[in-house]
Amino acid sequence: MARDPELTLGFDGRCPDCGRRQADLPDALPAVGDDFDWDLRDYDGFRLYMLQELAARYPERRRWTPADVEVALAEVLAYALDQLSDGLDRASAEAYLDSARRPQSLRRLLSLVGYDAAGLAKRTRDKPFDGLTEAQSREPLAADDLTRFDNWWLDHPERMDQARLDGPRAIHDQHRMVTLADFETRLEEHPLVLRAHAWERWDGAGSTVHVAVIPWQPKGGHLGLDDPGDYDTAAWQATDRFHDERDLYLPDPLDRPSVRAVLYPYLEAYRMAGQEVVLEEAVEVGVVMTLSVTVAGDYFQSEVRHAVERALGTGPGGFFEPGRLRFGEDLWASDVYQTLMALDGVDNVCLNRFKRLGDRFPDHAADGRIALEGLEVAICNNDPARPERGYFSLNLHGGRKG
Repeated sequence: MARDPELTLGFDGRCPDCGRRQADLPDALPAVGDDFDWDLRDYDGFRLYMLQELAARYPERRRWTPADVEVALAEVLAYALDQLSDGLDRASAEAYLDSARRPQSLRRLLSLVGYDAAGLAKRTRDKPFDGLTEAQSREPLAADDLTRFDNWWLDHPERMDQARLDGPRAIHDQHRMVTLADFETRLEEHPLVLRAHAWERWDGAGSTVHVAVIPWQPKGGHLGLDDPGDYDTAAWQATDRFHDERDLYLPDPLDRPSVRAVLYPYLEAYRMAGQEVVLEEAVEVGVVMTLSVTVAGDYFQSEVRHAVERALGTGPGGFFEPGRLRFGEDLWASDVYQTLMALDGVDNVCLNRFKRLGDRFPDHAADGRIALEGLEVAICNNDPARPERGYFSLNLHGGRKG
């Protein structure tokens, strides 16, 4: 058994009432030698090693029992070292995506590869944010949101495992604008771009990427690339959400920014460094048509006229809806016939005039094709106030008057 050190009381001679206790302590233990097993990680390993060291340092002792103070201290230290070792293992595991178990650690590691699991769940109103409104889902993540998400992950560890797989996979998705196809695809993802067409042009010192876009159009109006933006609520909310998800600058809507001003931060953030990109307008080709429509006997001409105007209009689902026709896509009379013949009350359609706007362009009613190329896009707004944007005339026969 170990004994307490003997204390001696000594006086330095200056004051007979002032003494000092001194203990004769054993020599300090030597430094750990090269024989220490650094792979020890658990209670049994630590306890066995310390008992072996005691037996080696005090060979005169032939018997060690659990009641010995040395053995009890070795077991207490082994327990503490086991707890510290477990904490070290847990902390080391939290540094790797495949072994992290704490939701906070997993979210942090996924964010390093650009995968915001909590933010994505809130924006898409996935669980546990499925009860949020559209406006609430666009708000930035708060501390309460993260706590709510982490607790839900703890209750559903299978969703943590799914995020562990989805995060690294997401880095293989190309979101940068590298190839010409990337410019077209990424720009068409923007809420204010209906169509995009990219090409490369050599300018003498390097190549410049040119991108022509068909911008979002207000209902009943026209918006050019550099026109002051009069965006409706839905279009601006979608744009605001798009920029917020990508942490992009967005001009103040009160300044009525142009489409070019809104798209510029997006291009700057996703183009390659040193790559010059120029946005251009589409070349809009006004189309003139004259159609004769035979109305079925049981239908009013006014109803059929309204249906034809809507089918050939620029509204949702209309033949000339902005963005429906691609750059350089030829305009075929057969497509016009197919669109109108599908309407109720239309017995027959005759296309008497089918041409580009302008006297110098020939009529293609006979061959049924208006050839377009490059950045040309066919338009026909049929707006009397802007005839330069195309128009059509309807002659209705048969049916019932009214």
